[in-house]
Amino acid sequence: MSLIKCEHACFAYECRNVLNDISFSVNEGDFLAVVGENGAGKSTLIKGLLRLKEPSSGQIIYGNGLNADEIDYLPQQTMVQKDLPASVYEVVLSGCLNKIGHHIFYSPKIKKSANEKIHLLGIDGLKKRCYRELSGDQQQRVMLARAMCATQKLLVLDEPVTGLDPVIAGNLYDIIREIHKNQNITIILIIHDARGAVHQADIFCTLRG
Repeated sequence: MSLIKCEHACFAYECRNVLNDISFSVNEGDFLAVVGENGAGKSTLIKGLLRLKEPSSGQIIYGNGLNADEIDYLPQQTMVQKDLPASVYEVVLSGCLNKIGHHIFYSPKIKKSANEKIHLLGIDGLKKRCYRELSGDQQQRVMLARAMCATQKLLVLDEPVTGLDPVIAGNLYDIIREIHKNQNITIILIIHDARGAVHQADIFCTLRG
């Protein structure tokens, strides 16, 4: 059974449809690119996938025991997020908040997991740096490490290379593909550049405004 199956889903605001008849399925281990220009409904679909908005018709089905805490979402950064006055280590570790339960402190196991993600993203040397002092590329790596701490099965990435120059964007995509290949994480990539999507994903869904 698919992790997520979208069956003829429509989404509306104030009785006006903004997305019509969307159908696709995502199996464990897939890398899906959802492609659409500005205004095509990408943000609305994300809300549907994250269970923040119900379809006006059709349905989204979650299978293979997929729970809400096994999905994490890496949004496009806002100016407020870019100005976080916390260390890189604190930001990454905060992705584990959903795993500490009623405990006050992070366990050694959780701290080890956070350090592994930091190493995987190549930001070991930035652990003590203040997040807001980093470059855009470094900040995205930190946020990706944080998202990996939060998820176990599915990662939704919303335009993760926006604002980065082509070379740095290519490097970040290389890391994302490596995560998909070696960490057994299913990825849904939201992207407006159809040409870029061809080089990243295995399967595609196109939204038209």
